[in-house]
Amino acid sequence: MFERILIGVDGSEESLRAVRVAADLARAVQSKSLRFVVAFDPIPAYWAVPNLDNVIEARRAEAEAILKRALAEVGNVPSEIQRDLLEGSPAESIINIAKTWNSSLIVMGSRGQSGIAELVLGSTSHKVVSHAPCPVLIVR
Repeated sequence: MFERILIGVDGSEESLRAVRVAADLARAVQSKSLRFVVAFDPIPAYWAVPNLDNVIEARRAEAEAILKRALAEVGNVPSEIQRDLLEGSPAESIINIAKTWNSSLIVMGSRGQSGIAELVLGSTSHKVVSHAPCPVLIVR
């Protein structure tokens, strides 16, 4: 049924809750593979940061720490575990990986922003639901 589950993770409690739900689902349906995606926004080209390499490395280290926390939440699953750390829009990264990997399900958390905040800032989960090539499970 859900052989290839993609999990979008941003380090929030909601996303870690989504990891636990995805792991439970993977155990229940004997998924073949879980794929974790941690995406971080790129540093704008107009930033003239003297130590740009240090800033990029700090973002990457933060993404790796998020991934490590997420993997700790999984526990034992019968699935192969894959990981992606990407620089780019989280929603676009999740959608692109889901398409190329042929995901059968995307699982992600939702912070539940108010209507105005979502309207102004946009919502990663809303964008993914709108453009995903497969079913999406949003965990609150």
